[in-house]
Amino acid sequence: MKLRFSSHIWLALFVIALALQACGAREPVATATTAPTKTSEPPKPTSTITPRAPLFASATPRPTRTPNLGATQHAQTWKTSLPQATEAAQKQVEEWNKNTQKYYELGYLSTTEGKFIKYPDFREEWAQLGWYWRWTFEDELTNFYMSGHLKWTSAYRSPDLSGCGFVFAEQENGDHYAVFLDRSKVLFVETEYYYEPIGTTRGTGRVNFGNPFDQPQEADFTLIVEGDYAYVLVDGEVVGEYTLSQSKILRGKVGLALLSGTNKDFGTRCEITDLHLWIPNE
Repeated sequence: MKLRFSSHIWLALFVIALALQACGAREPVATATTAPTKTSEPPKPTSTITPRAPLFASATPRPTRTPNLGATQHAQTWKTSLPQATEAAQKQVEEWNKNTQKYYELGYLSTTEGKFIKYPDFREEWAQLGWYWRWTFEDELTNFYMSGHLKWTSAYRSPDLSGCGFVFAEQENGDHYAVFLDRSKVLFVETEYYYEPIGTTRGTGRVNFGNPFDQPQEADFTLIVEGDYAYVLVDGEVVGEYTLSQSKILRGKVGLALLSGTNKDFGTRCEITDLHLWIPNE
C-alpha cells in the first residue's frame, strides 16, 4: 500500500511537471534589460551662451539653444541727413547708386528706387566675454541694405568669436536679428529670450582674415534684407544667403552691434566708417 501510494504520488508529480514545462514553453522568454543610459549633458556654458542680464542668469538653456547675448540698454538713437552740397558727397552717392544697381541686377533687391541715409562714423569698444552691445537707429524698416567699412581690433590673441556687426528687425520686446563679421566667419543669429545661430541657405558664411590682435582687420560689410531673405557681402562678394523666419515680424529697428571676444583690457574695438543705409521708396 505504501509503495503503491508513493508511486501514484511520483506519477502525479511527473505529470504536473510536464504540464508546467509545456505552459512555460508557450510564454515569451524574458529578455535581459539594460540600465537606462545617461543622456548626454547639455553643452557647458561658453562665451556664446552668456545670459544677457543677471535677471536671466539662472535660466536653463533649451537643447541646442542658448540664452540671448544682447545687452538690454541702447545708446541714444542718432541719424544725420545726407549732405548734398559738396562734390565729394555727390561722388559718394554715385558710388552707392552703382552698388544699388548691382544688387538689383543680382536679384537681391526688387527695385532701385529709394533713398540713402548717411550716419556718423562709429567707434566703440567692449570687454565682456561672449556679450554684445547694440545701438539702434529710429528707423523701422522691412526691406533695406546697410553698408559700412569695418575695422576691428582685439586685446587678446586668442579671442572667442568677436567683431563688428548690424542688427535689424528689432521689436519693442528686444527680439531681433544680429549679424557679425568675425575673422573666420559671419555669425548670423536670431534672438528672442534665447539666441540661436542661423545657417546659410547658400554660401559658406566663411571668411579668412588675419588675427585682429596682431593688427586691425578691415573689410567692407553689407547686409541686404529683402522679403524673407538676407544677404551678407564682404568686400563686395556674397559670402552667405540666409532664410528668415516667416513667423517673425521683420519690420523693426536697425542698428549697429559689437561682439566682445575677451574680458581683457579694452576687449574688442570696432570702428565703422562710410556707414550708410538704403531704404526703398514705399
